[in-house]
Amino acid sequence: MPTKVSNALPIAIIGGLFFIFGFVTWLNGSLIPFLQIACELNHMEAYLVTMAFYIAYTVFALPMAAILKRTGYKNGMMLGLLLMAVGALIFIPAAEFRTYSIFLIALFVLASGLTILQTAANPYIVLLGDKDKAAMRISIMGFLNKGAGFLAPLVFTALVLSDMSQFSEAYLATLSPEAKAQALSELSSRLVMPYIIMAIVLSALAALIKFSPLPELEAESDSDDEAQDSWAILGHPKLIFGVFALFFYVGVEVVAGDTIGLFGKEMGVANFGQLTAYTMAFMMLGYVLGMICIPRVISQENALVASALLGLVLTTLLLSADTTSYSVWNSLLAWTGITALPNVVLYVAALGLANALVWPAIWPMALDGLGKLTSIGSALLIMSISGGAIMPMVYGALVESSGNSQSSYWIMLPCYLVILWYAVYGHKIARWSKSKAIAKHV
Repeated sequence: MPTKVSNALPIAIIGGLFFIFGFVTWLNGSLIPFLQIACELNHMEAYLVTMAFYIAYTVFALPMAAILKRTGYKNGMMLGLLLMAVGALIFIPAAEFRTYSIFLIALFVLASGLTILQTAANPYIVLLGDKDKAAMRISIMGFLNKGAGFLAPLVFTALVLSDMSQFSEAYLATLSPEAKAQALSELSSRLVMPYIIMAIVLSALAALIKFSPLPELEAESDSDDEAQDSWAILGHPKLIFGVFALFFYVGVEVVAGDTIGLFGKEMGVANFGQLTAYTMAFMMLGYVLGMICIPRVISQENALVASALLGLVLTTLLLSADTTSYSVWNSLLAWTGITALPNVVLYVAALGLANALVWPAIWPMALDGLGKLTSIGSALLIMSISGGAIMPMVYGALVESSGNSQSSYWIMLPCYLVILWYAVYGHKIARWSKSKAIAKHV
């Protein structure tokens, strides 16, 4: 087992990868309102961004796990970065031709590269040290991930969304079809240079990983018969239930992070392109609390319970809030000097705090005791990221059918209830048979 000192550099390198995860992933929150304008989309069409991005995790998680068995964690991470670079390059023809289908292909390829990175990096950080401190390590990774998610919309706004007044619906309606098409093409072309830079950076990082001193880690040993039979993974209910809990968690996380831009735009928030940064800021606060408190003050299990309960409370407040009131911001955050948000938008952002510790708590709980089945278990957990593809689409369908973006957030209530059930009961189920159903706490 590596010493704590020798783990410092590998943790720093993996931390850099989690920063990349966050930057690329949380650009979607700004891309959605941007592409809605540039490609003239409705809600359902706009949220195809999340569908194309997150469905890649379901399609490729198991194949990527097979690749990792051949390449090892280190080479797998390098391949993931190169595939992401290819996806970034596909944005260039998508932007030049202002073709939404090519944008979706680019997002799918980009997310496919992220899939192999996530499949390698998440179990890697779990195995890189003491098991009871795994949630704390993942909290550190999550802080870096959401820190990048905080910066991404700000950078995107500065590079791409400046001077958006000339692309307002009212202004575009006054233009001739030819002038409108020219204006939207100019807007779309703003994506070219940022994604060229992204492709260069990702390729450089792939070379860095190739020649870095990352050690290859082995999962804890298990019986040879079980390790050779991938179907044995189905005999671990705490993992299977963890997959479902993560599915709904990623769903609410993406709804909170990626719908807030369009929602804020409808609520009249001027800086709607930056609103994902608000959600990420609350998530960063949650990760800081996780790093400080887990496991010294609160256990992983209790942190998950608290997160689910907070999510239920905030969602209830969101559903009942007055859309014209700024009272919460004026009472608690006026001192920041930042442009105020209406309560209803602030509650969506604050869900970031409720969501922050769910991922780092579920991973070690779900992977506990898998031994050499850890890689296949990790792949199944990565597949649950498809919740980020499905739940925003469900939300978009509710908005289109009801015409009310605020009331459509009710879809998050059952999601948090599933997470609460896993935190209280589901993670304790060690075997399907009743006699061994509840694992004893040591």
